[in-house]
Amino acid sequence: MKTKAIRLHGKMDLRLDEFELPPLGENEILVNFITDSLCASTYKAVKLGEDHKRVPPNVSEVPVIVGHEMCGVIAKTGANVDKKWKIGQKVTIQTALKLESGYDPGYSYPYIGGASTYAIVPELVLERNCLIPYDGEGYFKCSMVEPLACCYRGFLGCYHTDYTTYTRTDGTKKGGKLAILGGAGPMGLGCVELAYGFAKTAQVVVTGRNKERLDGASKKCPPEYAKQKGCDLTYFCTTEYDDPVAKLIELSDGGFDDVFVMAPSAELFQMAEKICREDGCINFFAGPPQHDLQGSMNLYRIHYDGIHVLGTGGSIPQDMRDVLALIESNAIRPQALISHILGMNAYVDTMMAMATPSGAKKLCYTGLDIPLIAIDELKDWGKKDPLYNELYKIVKANGGLWCVEAEEYLLKHAPKI
Repeated sequence: MKTKAIRLHGKMDLRLDEFELPPLGENEILVNFITDSLCASTYKAVKLGEDHKRVPPNVSEVPVIVGHEMCGVIAKTGANVDKKWKIGQKVTIQTALKLESGYDPGYSYPYIGGASTYAIVPELVLERNCLIPYDGEGYFKCSMVEPLACCYRGFLGCYHTDYTTYTRTDGTKKGGKLAILGGAGPMGLGCVELAYGFAKTAQVVVTGRNKERLDGASKKCPPEYAKQKGCDLTYFCTTEYDDPVAKLIELSDGGFDDVFVMAPSAELFQMAEKICREDGCINFFAGPPQHDLQGSMNLYRIHYDGIHVLGTGGSIPQDMRDVLALIESNAIRPQALISHILGMNAYVDTMMAMATPSGAKKLCYTGLDIPLIAIDELKDWGKKDPLYNELYKIVKANGGLWCVEAEEYLLKHAPKI
């Protein structure tokens, strides 16, 4: 059968293609993908092409399907596939297969990737237990699982030590104080949701240099909502203070228990060290594009204040299952991460524009033909098209956030590709 997919053909060569899928194997599953969220990690692969560790060297001859934040339904199963997998069942994929080759769906394979209408889930994904069922509402929530699972792994990776007994406790400090530096983007918002929905953090401060972007983040994750969850949430623009470090220490009453660094910046890392309290844990979460990024740290504090540093990246299948459970129980709101919607025809241009970050998560409906639209601008789009006017009314009634009702209306009424 034919599929439409966004395929990488080489460095900065991303195309919307239509092509024939091979016959389904006995140990394979055909999935009809409905949503795929765009990720900066994909843009890195697009920029580097065959020089990226996950992109095969023959990509110009055998293009690969991109997209690794997907949700879809099973359309067909091979004869030997476990009977637990049913046609119509919602699924996602944990795409970090942990192979020695480093090859993963969404980066490395010609017939599997989230930015497609139909794709073939290979036997390897099933063997690795990386096809994951989703029992919640809608599709968009499930497309947020992969980025949220990466944030979740960050929370699990932090640790603290009782230096009177040298007893170590894994995870961010429960009831503690958390700073999310450079956190106005989608991963920062994911950490905010997990802070009060999972980690039970008492105080969260999100920093950034752009006041407008921070204000946008505040609309998605309002301090008032955090307060209902028992968390004191503050958005802090560092450019408004002569000495932002001193102000952050004042806000936290002496420093933070945990600090996430959400941008690959030596300057932010140094700020993180300065605002940590004793036994503070710094998670250098952002992955630097260069291999020799240098930063400094006060070594005195490592020894005498017990500050520790780590970096987490990616997740494992169990992380995604845990996050899906949080979503299905409404403990966290994945819709808070979504700032834009788009159809497959707008995918390439939107991905290429990710060289300059804007908004939060951009969610593609792979079977639709709609432009890139900011959720906050649906009212203006509605003046030109009744489809978007109805979506605006639905979203407005849901606190300005994308929602299942809006998704269902869009899938029913929007033009198909």
